[in-house]
Amino acid sequence: MDKTHALTAFGALSQPTRLDVLRLLIRAGDTGMAAGEIATALGARQNTMSANLGVLMQAGLIRNARQGRSIRYFADLEGLRGLLAFLMEDCCGGNPAACQPLLDTITCPS
Repeated sequence: MDKTHALTAFGALSQPTRLDVLRLLIRAGDTGMAAGEIATALGARQNTMSANLGVLMQAGLIRNARQGRSIRYFADLEGLRGLLAFLMEDCCGGNPAACQPLLDTITCPS
């Protein structure tokens, strides 16, 4: 990920509803959620939610997949990984052991 893409992602996350959507989709995991389910869970209007989902997709933070007649949304883990890698590219002055406590905090337990 380059600086331009990182800034787009941060811009997308600078709005409270979009940040809430991303966190909700991260929690939903592989099952994802339909737009209506996301709107209901966050108490948002569906037309507003559609716009927010579009911004997050443009930023590469979420993805969608058609399942039958509906579209489900998922956190784009590759996009998130790219953003985190961009932020931590030069972490700890080249001493990976110093970064380990941070990495342990942000990774899923086995």
